[in-house]
Order: sequence, then C-alpha cells, then structure tokens
Amino acid sequence: MVGQALTSVAIVGGGPGGLGTAIALSELPFLKVTLYEKNTEPREAGAGISLSTNAWRVLDLLGASHGVKGGSKSNTHQRNAYTGKVLNVTQHPENSAADSRGAIRARRTRLQSALLSRVPDGLIQFDKKVVSLENLSGQGVRLVFQDQTEAIADIVVGADGLHSVVRRVLLPDHQLHFTGNSAFRVLVPKSRLAHIPDITTTTSWWWGEAGHVYLSDVDDEEETKDPRFEITVRSYREPEVSGKAVFWGIPATNVKVGSRVEKFDQRIRDAVSAVTEGEWREFATFAGPRLDKITHWDKVALIGDASHPLSGAFGSGATFAMEDGWILARALEFTRFASRPARDALEIFEKIRAPYYAKMYQHLDEIRDKTQQLQAQEKDFDVFLQAKIDSFLYGDKDFIYQNDIKKVWDDYLMAEQAGL
Repeated sequence: MVGQALTSVAIVGGGPGGLGTAIALSELPFLKVTLYEKNTEPREAGAGISLSTNAWRVLDLLGASHGVKGGSKSNTHQRNAYTGKVLNVTQHPENSAADSRGAIRARRTRLQSALLSRVPDGLIQFDKKVVSLENLSGQGVRLVFQDQTEAIADIVVGADGLHSVVRRVLLPDHQLHFTGNSAFRVLVPKSRLAHIPDITTTTSWWWGEAGHVYLSDVDDEEETKDPRFEITVRSYREPEVSGKAVFWGIPATNVKVGSRVEKFDQRIRDAVSAVTEGEWREFATFAGPRLDKITHWDKVALIGDASHPLSGAFGSGATFAMEDGWILARALEFTRFASRPARDALEIFEKIRAPYYAKMYQHLDEIRDKTQQLQAQEKDFDVFLQAKIDSFLYGDKDFIYQNDIKKVWDDYLMAEQAGL
C-alpha cells in the first residue's frame, strides 16, 4: 500500500444513501471522497421515515444511530377507511426483531442530521447539480455540473434517487412512468388532533378502494415537548403526470387533499381538515423497469432508488441505500488490500446486492399477482380488503426487516475463502 495513489470517489446525491456511503468510504484512508449535492444546503423532503432492525444495524455500523428517535410502531391498527372498523391489530411486522429499539417512525430530518454529523467537514459540495457524465476510457469519469464546472473521479456512486441523472446517462433508454399514485404528506402538532377519537392513539392504516391514509407518531414523546404526528393520504388514481415535471414536495391545497378522503370515515376527514392551509406537500410516484445491472463502465455504481426504481420499497428504501454504501465500502477495502483493481470491488458489490433486489422484486410481483387475482374475482370490498391486508401484513419479509448487512458481508468472505 505504500506509495499507492489515492482513489477518488464522487458521490452524487446527499440523501440517506449518499450520506451513508460518504461516511463508510471516508473511513478508508486510500480514498479521496467528495459528495456532490444539487441543493444549496442540506434539505430533506418528506415527512416520516420507517426504521427497523435492518436500519439500526447499518446505522450502528455507520456510527449514526445515536439520537435517531421517533414514535413506536409496535401497536398498529388496520381499518376500513369508510366505516373505521378495525380489521387487524398487530405488532408491526418489523417489530418482531430482538433489537430493543424496535420499529419506529421518525422525522426524516432526524435521520439526515444523524448522518450529517458523521460526515467529515468539507466532504460535501453543495449547489453542484450533475447534468452529465463522460466515460474517460480507463481514466475515470468526468462529471459536468450545471454551473459549467467539471470534476474527474476514478469511481462514481449514483445516489441521486429515483429520478437519477447518473442512471439516465448510463441507460438513456430506461424510462420512468407515473404510477397513478400520489402521496400527500404533512407533520402536524399532535395536540391539534387530540380531540379526534382513535386518530393519535396508534399507528394506523385506513384502507379505501382508491387510496389509504397512514397515521403515525414521528417523535419520542419523552424527549419532545410538542410532538409531531404524520398524516399521509395516498391516492391511487391520480391524473397523468409528465415524467419531466417535478411533482415532489410541491404544495397541495386542503381542498385537493380533502377531495381524496371525502367518502372516508368522519374521523379521517376531521384529521385532514385540521391541517393548516399551505402545510400539505404532494409527492407523485414514478417507477421504471428493473435494471439488469447496477454497476457500469467498471467504475460507476448505482445505489438506493437509483438502482431499483420502484414505486415503493417496503418503507425501507433509505435503509437499502445505506446498506448499499456500506457493502461498497467493504468491497473496496477488500480489493485494495488484496491488490486487486477497483473494478473488482464493483463486481463484488453487484454480486451481493443485485440478487437482493431481485428477491425484493419477486416479492412485489407475488403481491401484485395476488391483488390482481382478487380484483378479477369481483368479491365485495370487505372480502377484498381483508385479503389485501393479509397480503400486506404476512409473508416472509424477514429478508428485508431482519437483514444483517454485516453478516451478509461476513458470509461473502467465508464463501470466498472456501472457494465457492
């Protein structure tokens, strides 16, 4: 290792995946890491984020779990959105783990702050929107920014989300499409909803035919004087939205959100009405075909939503991205000390993470097929809804929520040593 030049790594995107990757890679002394974020300052769009055993494990490895507090999801109710009837009361599937921290719903800004606190000073460059990349044929990758500046890196990590510019350059024929779903999200003071029965007492899902409402604490009440509460209204049949338009975190009126729940139980309508005008934000969801590969040019790796353009990720998308970054760091460390080229590290990353995402897609396909079968049978709504909830709650998701990313890496090393 003596005398070897530093390998430069450019991370594109400063979300949880990019920040987690920056932490993991910055601990390797042979790398020079720079994270390029398009916003002018740290910014996190959205409301709450779910964290479970898989999240705690990777956050512990990143040294960023301390201080990430939220509301417990241990008591979760599934309800008929029109009648309010409770159809299931259970511990969240994620809460079956032995980790005492359990499954929580936390403010997204909490996670971002915890990760930012672990990123070395000067590593992030803000107001750097990547507009194109160029493969320099064995000499790295040229990144071109909107401000007409450029940078060259030996390795690029595309952590720039569902609408990834990095993926668009690598795969120009890959097209996203609007799913027809939009989520309207807000965090409100819990006290503002306290007068409405059954709204703030549990985590709950209120299921309707053309949408659902999700309600959850996002603060630990023991440490927060004015805890916030999340309301997410998801609508399944929204008008077509252009893939070129930005409908992520845009303001939505109370009238627009209220129209999506006008047939729901009065308690839900009251909760939606309690939101102050101007607080709602709309998030249109897009998806795209699954990728055959998540590494390209022998020097570019896609992580998180950039690598699996799903319309949903089991409430664990941020964790997937952080796991990606940690595995990439281990692969680069492994190949460096074995005097192997960096492209071998990307091959290892592909070998470990691509099958994981393939398994996730298979699970989603099975859920989709079951839902379509139920719809084709034309059963009444109550029967359909109960079957949908059963499909939502049950089935083997331990490979997601119980995933131990360190064990995944250790198992890979053991297999390598055994020559498998």
